[in-house]
Amino acid sequence: MSPRCSILMRTKNVAWVLEHTLASLSSQTMQDFELWIIDSGSTDRTLEIARRHEHEFIHIEPSEYFPGRVLNQAAARARGELLVLWNSDTVALREDALEKLVDAFDAPDVEAAYARQAPRPEAEHWVKRDYAASFPAEGAAAPWMSLSFPLAAVRASSWRVQKFYTDAWGSEDTQWGVAAEQRGARVVYVPEALVMHSHNYTLAQGWGRRFIEGEADAFIYPERELSWSRLGFRASIATLSDAKASALGGRFGELCRGIPRRFVDQLAYGRGARHGARRRRSGDRDASYGAAQVLKRHESVRSERDGAGQ
Repeated sequence: MSPRCSILMRTKNVAWVLEHTLASLSSQTMQDFELWIIDSGSTDRTLEIARRHEHEFIHIEPSEYFPGRVLNQAAARARGELLVLWNSDTVALREDALEKLVDAFDAPDVEAAYARQAPRPEAEHWVKRDYAASFPAEGAAAPWMSLSFPLAAVRASSWRVQKFYTDAWGSEDTQWGVAAEQRGARVVYVPEALVMHSHNYTLAQGWGRRFIEGEADAFIYPERELSWSRLGFRASIATLSDAKASALGGRFGELCRGIPRRFVDQLAYGRGARHGARRRRSGDRDASYGAAQVLKRHESVRSERDGAGQ
């Protein structure tokens, strides 16, 4: 018999966390799943750790890794009724996290569901504030959240109707959620499905992430008007919010780091959005420039260079 769920987990140089991720998966109350590991060239102990757990394996050449394309490849081979997107650095904080997520599909009109994310203990305070706003402990998620793949599930039948997109390198979760809702599908947030996931990006890594988010949004929200003055206003509002929180907490050094971070975020987003808009208007299908903005700064590439986790 086919499993209820096919868990699709992408890996590259995640030995620092993978054992915790897979241990939390193994301890879930819901065990009716198959696990697919999709690795794109790990050089640390990632594959050694993965071999301790039963799984199907897909190897991707590092130069061929493209999120939407890779997920489509894995989904086409999966046998489960539900496709569960579980990041390799996402650790379940409840033994019933997967069960709670899957329970959402008891409602026949639900086509996708996603979990609540809590930041890691070492997360910077601005990360904790952003996560608290995006993933509340109860009720609905923030209006800017449409779907989030650190832990989410999609009906396989819905995926066959709407594949993961490949217009840009990133935001494949956001695009799927937005497009699903536009065609009348129901996507739900499940705060009871609690997991731990966050990143303390450097300025360089933040640039890459925000650039690709801007490029992707140019395809996801083609009607949006972008101006540098609006981006500057958004950076200023975020900085003022950071300043208030830092002052109340007595963390003034955090503010010094936060000012350049917020403005770099908006600058990178604007550059990416303009690049994406040019691609969309011209029909340019080449997403390699945006991909390079992320990959040359990516954590897995840094760990490979530094020999971390060897």
